[in-house]
Amino acid sequence: MAKYRLVLLRHGEGAWNKENRFCSWVDQKLSSDGIKEAQNCGKHLKALGFEFDLVFTSVLRRSIQTAWLVLEEMGQEWVPIQSSWRLNERHYGALIGLNRAEMALNHGEEQVKIWRRSYDVTPPPITESHPYYEEIYNDRRYKCGDVSPDNLPKAESLKDVLDRLLPYWNEKIVPELKSGKMILISAHGNSSRALLKHLEGISDEDIINVTLPTGVPILLELDENLHPLGPHQFLGDQEAIQAAIKKVEDQGKVKSAEK
Repeated sequence: MAKYRLVLLRHGEGAWNKENRFCSWVDQKLSSDGIKEAQNCGKHLKALGFEFDLVFTSVLRRSIQTAWLVLEEMGQEWVPIQSSWRLNERHYGALIGLNRAEMALNHGEEQVKIWRRSYDVTPPPITESHPYYEEIYNDRRYKCGDVSPDNLPKAESLKDVLDRLLPYWNEKIVPELKSGKMILISAHGNSSRALLKHLEGISDEDIINVTLPTGVPILLELDENLHPLGPHQFLGDQEAIQAAIKKVEDQGKVKSAEK
């Protein structure tokens, strides 16, 4: 029997997910499909009998909006939500806003896969001339966090994401989990991948092949030392989930008509 159970969730599809662009820290709402994904996720979790005591999100609206929709479908709107930039998506630096398929055409699919999925490769940093620099670094949400805006990252590898996430995991989330609370973390593809790497001991080489689809809940069953009792489980129709994973993986490939 599991001592603790934790549900991770990559937010529903965002507007830039639909456009196949590196979204990162640009604050996008969910697309119409993303709203449906979040609602369907809530319905599924309710049908499985999940009852959450606490929800953690990033400070980006697609993460928060997903949590709201999930809780609404579950009839658990009253459950407290805590948000932190430490659960934000990976900072993609100068790549923010660029189309992944176009990048694959210009730089090769393998290079784009390395930028998207590798553990310790950092993309080129964002500079003040970047069209989204001011929007990100002048945002009020980053002026009330635990790090000054000047010390926020300008680009991150997955390793960097794990480094900034772990203090929040250990200091804020773990004590709540060990107190017996059932927790949902509504975050992003890379913050969720980083946490999975930490909990499951996934190697630096193997993490490149871990892909998380949007709007699909992931169940982790942990022992008293927070070690997984088995591999993480995608909850839902497994055939549909595999199709969704392939869709995410194909985002970094050159479109057939361009090959």
